Amino acid sequence: DSACKNRPLDLVFIIDSSRSVRPEEFEKVKIFLSKMIDTLDVGERTTRVAVMNYASTVKVEFPLRTYFDKASMKEAISHIEPLSAGTMTGLAIQTAMDEVFTEEMGTRPATFNIPKVVIVVTDGRPQDQVQDVAASARTAGIEIYAVGVDRADMQSLRIMASEPLDEHVFYVETYGVIEKLTSKFRETFCAVNVCALGAHDCEQVCVSNGASYLCDCYEGYTLNPDKRTCSAVDMCAPGRHECDQICVSSNGSYVCECYEGYSLNPDKKTCSATDTCAPGRHDCAQVCLSNGGSYSCDCFEGYTLNPDKKTCSAVDMCAPGRHDCEQVCVRDDLFYTCDCYQGYTLNPDKKTCSRAITSRLVTTEESCKCEAIAALQDSVTSRLEALSTK
Repeated sequence: DSACKNRPLDLVFIIDSSRSVRPEEFEKVKIFLSKMIDTLDVGERTTRVAVMNYASTVKVEFPLRTYFDKASMKEAISHIEPLSAGTMTGLAIQTAMDEVFTEEMGTRPATFNIPKVVIVVTDGRPQDQVQDVAASARTAGIEIYAVGVDRADMQSLRIMASEPLDEHVFYVETYGVIEKLTSKFRETFCAVNVCALGAHDCEQVCVSNGASYLCDCYEGYTLNPDKRTCSAVDMCAPGRHECDQICVSSNGSYVCECYEGYSLNPDKKTCSATDTCAPGRHDCAQVCLSNGGSYSCDCFEGYTLNPDKKTCSAVDMCAPGRHDCEQVCVRDDLFYTCDCYQGYTLNPDKKTCSRAITSRLVTTEESCKCEAIAALQDSVTSRLEALSTK
């Protein structure tokens, strides 16, 4: 007996019948389905089978609840006709979730722990967004096998399929040799491999152990006491990372960062001091002084650093002790000039003063009186000279 006896399945075939699949090739697909059914332990309490046909539209040829014997299934498959145009693979998988994998259509309740399996057979590239739909299906517990034929896009097959991909993605050159996959699927479904069948409750990694299994976790996670679920470990704990300065834990992994004034080197682990006084890297109002990966602020001459250690205020250059003027200091913005008291003049050194030689200033009124007196004197002199002559 070549039929599987180990584990029942809720198995759905989704077959591509778009225009690129020629009639004789589609007949080969139907033969493949029939031979697959021959290898399965089909029955109401064992493996249930549904078949879906898709192109631009999707047709459920028969759901899981319709047939429970091989002869009836194979007879129904022989009457399937291609739908012609389009390759809406995402729509087909979505329809499987919405209309086939339901208890009304024959899917057994989750409490039965029966694996839900999809086998997609296609020769083209999906014409819709299959990635998100396939991800939703896998999240819902549906295991997806992707079979590509001839012109099939391998990237699309890998996007659809479940992990590990090398166990869920298959390719054949032509429909003429698709029957070769029958034995491959028989090995997969008939093996006493609970992990391959998806009949386990491991959160992350299932490790087959004869007729049983053990759970394990991805790198960066550790197995919880329930031996099924995993928790992220602190990758930044001492001795668990290679960061030179700062370790930042990130979802079971870590990234390295550097202190202020340092930058991460290309190795993403070590740090090098940066020019902390480069434009935009400091908040000093006037002068930035680099100091081994850090910095301090200073001020221009004539200014003093404020208590915030960043901004500066102008100082009084004429304050006692801050200038060298002998007599008077005159403040001029950030600088100063020297001057002298009344009666003194500034020496050439622009600092010291000497007593000035002053002359009395004559007012306008006094000037007029002087001119009148001078005129009178001239008149008197002239008369005296005249009298003297006589």
